[in-house]
Amino acid sequence: MILDGDKVNLDLQQLPSPCFVVDQEALERNLAILDQVQQNADVKILLALKGFSMFSTFPILNKVLAGTCASSVDEARLGREEFGREVHTFSPAYSQDSLSQILELSNHVTFNSISQWQRFKPLCEQFAHKVQFGLRLNPQHSEVSTPLYDPCASGSRLGIRKESLADFDMQGVSGLHFHTLCENDSFALERTIAAIDKTFSDEIASVNWVNLGGGHHITKPGYDVGHLCHILKDFKSRHNVDLYLEPGEAVALNAGIFVTTVLDIVQNDIDIAILDCSVSTHLPDVLEMPYRPEIIGAAKAGLKKYLYRLAGNSCLAGDIVGDYSFDNTLNIDDKLVFTDMAHYTMVKTTTFNGVRLPGIALANGENCQIIKEFDYHDFKNRLS
Repeated sequence: MILDGDKVNLDLQQLPSPCFVVDQEALERNLAILDQVQQNADVKILLALKGFSMFSTFPILNKVLAGTCASSVDEARLGREEFGREVHTFSPAYSQDSLSQILELSNHVTFNSISQWQRFKPLCEQFAHKVQFGLRLNPQHSEVSTPLYDPCASGSRLGIRKESLADFDMQGVSGLHFHTLCENDSFALERTIAAIDKTFSDEIASVNWVNLGGGHHITKPGYDVGHLCHILKDFKSRHNVDLYLEPGEAVALNAGIFVTTVLDIVQNDIDIAILDCSVSTHLPDVLEMPYRPEIIGAAKAGLKKYLYRLAGNSCLAGDIVGDYSFDNTLNIDDKLVFTDMAHYTMVKTTTFNGVRLPGIALANGENCQIIKEFDYHDFKNRLS
């Protein structure tokens, strides 16, 4: 494993900086838990590419997971070409062109509105021999406290509400999709299923499969996997449908680190360590969620002797990781290691300010392979 408590089992000097390092052993640990759910509950688990799409790991992941779920043409193509199993696609809305391509790539395609389904039904019927079609429904049941991540918040654009299904003909629709969770436990799913049963029992009775979406924190320490399997088996037995889950974070949870280097230390009411990374471009969820990443050897302000504000290297004034304390002073060229940096990180990086993208590496025990390094052309080729 890359991490053994506060010890990093890698030669950080051999890595490009900044760099994401994904731990194959940690991925396999997560996969073992997910496969336990698949086998015990007789469900299929898909990799949500929006959360983790490092395709050099797909030969590891596709030995266990049933396929991928995509939100765009490019994700669907990546799933089809590199993962090679089932491809399930959902988008809040499709254009004629995007849907035509998605239909060629997907096994399941789910629609977010009745109007889109009705508009594109003639096109879909041409693919009915190879593609199954679903509707995303909104049970109006919230389990997520942060509105930005709550798909069932008031005014949400995601999912069809019950009243919109009055007099709707389900012909051609073989499945239903629900998504209410974000980093939630099995008890939140249990409450969601109760809301689904109460609101959409008639619709469930008319379909062959149900996708319970993502946000399942299955591989988080302390997650009650036995309880999850119990409620999934109960749902299947009562409704006689195939079940899908599509976590992204659970696949890569605690399976990667981010290595960065101290470039300079300046003083402005507080000692500020400027790193060779950028929060805005490399770790945007720190600002968007927001959340405070854990750093090996660091603690909250006041818990250790030396206090620093860790800052990024873009021109954004708020490019700040946060305030951390250390046992020893930080020095130029020191390496800092951020933990749990595989999911929703690489997929969100940008080249704002021309800040170069981090390298990507894959570690397996004592072996560490540099998978990808980026250069000027990666920045230039995004522009015109």
